[in-house]
Amino acid sequence: MGVSRSQARWTDEDIAGLPAWTLVQAYHPIARRFHEIFAAEQLTPVQFGVLLQLEATPGISQAQLARKILVRQQSMAELLSGLVERGLLARDLDARRGRTVPIVLTDAGRDLVLRAADAVAQFNRAAHLGLTEAESQTLNSLLHKVIAASREW
Repeated sequence: MGVSRSQARWTDEDIAGLPAWTLVQAYHPIARRFHEIFAAEQLTPVQFGVLLQLEATPGISQAQLARKILVRQQSMAELLSGLVERGLLARDLDARRGRTVPIVLTDAGRDLVLRAADAVAQFNRAAHLGLTEAESQTLNSLLHKVIAASREW
């Protein structure tokens, strides 16, 4: 079904044929489960994203980090400060004045993100999501396309 319609009334089939709306519907139970996983570690999904991205790409700039986890740069400073206060991140104060101060995971931050990442990996198993491995890979690829397209909106 295409998105354009000529009928006066919506049908269940029309609604089921809206991919972005289906994505919203899938988001709710998935987000609920992620909130449960992260609550066990006293994290939000966005905080987890920051920690995981810093684990994967040490030395990433604050601007790059904001782009990777899809938050505004203005929100990133507050987010990082909260994680620094919790002892999960540290600012490399040995950096030269006038240069970007690198943010690094502390040992506590690394331990926490690795614990949470194990639970996230388990939740992302294809069978857990009701998918085959091939379907899971296809879905992930398509979602990355949607994310890329969303940067143009």
